[in-house]
Amino acid sequence: MRLQEVKISETGILELDIMELPESCILVISQGKAKYAPLPAHAETSIVTYQGKVKRVNFDEGEEF
Repeated sequence: MRLQEVKISETGILELDIMELPESCILVISQGKAKYAPLPAHAETSIVTYQGKVKRVNFDEGEEF
């Protein structure tokens, strides 16, 4: 699974060290959870929502010919 959890403290503070993240990545926050994923070199990334909540993150990868 690409998405990795980001720690959120008991007081609701997002604990994220940007020096440990990939150079290009997405951060998704929904329903009190936070996750991140590195962005592929050649891809289309879409975030699917339903009733204002994130349901799915899709990666449609390609490759240069």
